[in-house]
Amino acid sequence: MGSPILFAGPIDTVLRLVSFVPDPAFWEALALSFAHILAGFLAGFAVALVLGFLSHRYRLMRELLAPFFDALKSIPLVCIIVLLLLWVGSKKVSGLAVFLAVFPAVYFSMLEGLDAQDPKLRELLHAMQTSGMRIFLADTWQQLLPFLLGTARNVCGMAWKAGVAAEVIGTPRGTIGEAVYQSKLLLETADLFAWTIAIVAVSWACERVFLALLKASGKGALRLALRGRRKAESGDASAKVSVRDLTLGYPAADGASPTVLAQHLAFTLPAGTRWILTDASGAGKTTFISCVSGLSEPLSGSIECPHDISLMCQEARLVEAYTPEENVELTSVLVCDEAEALLRELLPEDCLGRAVSELSGGQRRRVELVRALAHASGLVLLDEPFASLDERTHKEAAAFILRHLEGRTLIVASHAQGDRELVAAEELELFGR
Repeated sequence: MGSPILFAGPIDTVLRLVSFVPDPAFWEALALSFAHILAGFLAGFAVALVLGFLSHRYRLMRELLAPFFDALKSIPLVCIIVLLLLWVGSKKVSGLAVFLAVFPAVYFSMLEGLDAQDPKLRELLHAMQTSGMRIFLADTWQQLLPFLLGTARNVCGMAWKAGVAAEVIGTPRGTIGEAVYQSKLLLETADLFAWTIAIVAVSWACERVFLALLKASGKGALRLALRGRRKAESGDASAKVSVRDLTLGYPAADGASPTVLAQHLAFTLPAGTRWILTDASGAGKTTFISCVSGLSEPLSGSIECPHDISLMCQEARLVEAYTPEENVELTSVLVCDEAEALLRELLPEDCLGRAVSELSGGQRRRVELVRALAHASGLVLLDEPFASLDERTHKEAAAFILRHLEGRTLIVASHAQGDRELVAAEELELFGR
């Protein structure tokens, strides 16, 4: 163009940027704007996390906040900034503008992540009396992280855009926004480009740092979940199971009649006895164990059993990022060395110390079996514990159960021939009762 006023060249821009570096006013402006933007960003992120959890748990909260977010999405940011200038003044407008730019995106990301999470592992940990905070750290937060990381990649840049825009309009003294506004008034295009480069560089650095910290929070949460485990507890000595007029099945859906698997079940399993469910597939073995453990409700009737149980479900429910030892530690009072010694009875040496996501189906199954038997309880519920095991490991797993049952009541669901003898249990039939 031939005019540095209309379009400064790259050399002029770089020279101007270099001249900023030794100037204390440049760093003071960066620091002041950074402080305002960081405060608004962290406040918006934190409030969005809290309200996201509340809205997921309480539908009324979600409905009450919906009109606010609908309005916030439609109002231009510049109008919000002008209103904030009238209400709070130029010094606070930057932080509040950032808050309003970050808050909705993180809030909706939280809701999406919580609505999409798989509840299976959480249900098992809850059934095994794991504290809510440990469940949050080991499971819920791990499932939320991918959603929050995706959102953070956008809102970090949005925060700087909103913050600097608010400063340009409000022109608080000693900020980046004031410097940009002065560049416009004085037609210093090279200054404007130099400040823009500085803003982009700082925004990029902040994004990288925040994403790294957010990723690290996943590993930190996993480590924190293993701390402060509860004191050792013995199993309930009176861990009998009483079933009264029980009907098993699936509740009605879309106006259809409920599906009944077994009905009029009534029996008592004395404390310390061993039982095996060998009914045909679909007869209600898994449903019965699910009802006893509290994972689901029967169609009718009642079940009386101890609250503290050991549970092994039919499908894998492990913390994938944990090692076998850590999965056992999470639901027991064992320390790492004790959990490792127990796992060595069923797993090869090279399986220890690796994330369970790297193990085979049969190896993962054995980790779940050890976890169930390591948990202090009065009742042990095992649903198809020998699935995916070859004949040798099948027998080893059965022997492991007998060694570590320690007088507790045992209920096993299995369709494999010979399991009744392997675990020295009496047969419990549901079908036809």
